[in-house]
Amino acid sequence: MTDQRPGIAAFDALSDDAAYRAVLGCCSSPGFARALVDGRPYRSVEALLDASDTASARLPEAELELALAGHPRIGERPRSAASAREQAGVRGAADAVRAALAVGNHAYEERFGHIYLVCASGKSAEELLALLDSRLRNDPETEREVVRTELAKINRIRLRALLEERS
Repeated sequence: MTDQRPGIAAFDALSDDAAYRAVLGCCSSPGFARALVDGRPYRSVEALLDASDTASARLPEAELELALAGHPRIGERPRSAASAREQAGVRGAADAVRAALAVGNHAYEERFGHIYLVCASGKSAEELLALLDSRLRNDPETEREVVRTELAKINRIRLRALLEERS
């Protein structure tokens, strides 16, 4: 089935430069943005999201690091409207939970060498803290795969929002 919503048609019609900048606003990996731009036209939302999943899974380590660098720590000041929406469940959290997230973020970064990335949409601060505590028990290889999965979820949400803006 083809999704003929105006957003995907508008995305497909963008210049390469405009599409690249739009996708880079969703994920700060230039390689990810280039892969999605080069794959146009998509003609359906699902085709774009499938391409996003593939690009997320195939990011070389250096590009994955660039993607991670575009995200704030959970519980810290959001860097974008998208981050603010995604971390809305942290805003009203108790001081003790926010402090525990800060400690957990530090422990995670010490263990894995990068920020704790999680698809925070719809999750409370307490849920995010529980996930963080759980993921600290992962071995590095398992955690890297979890990070890629979480990044793919975030990319899907942000790409959908991008298409909605263009509808």
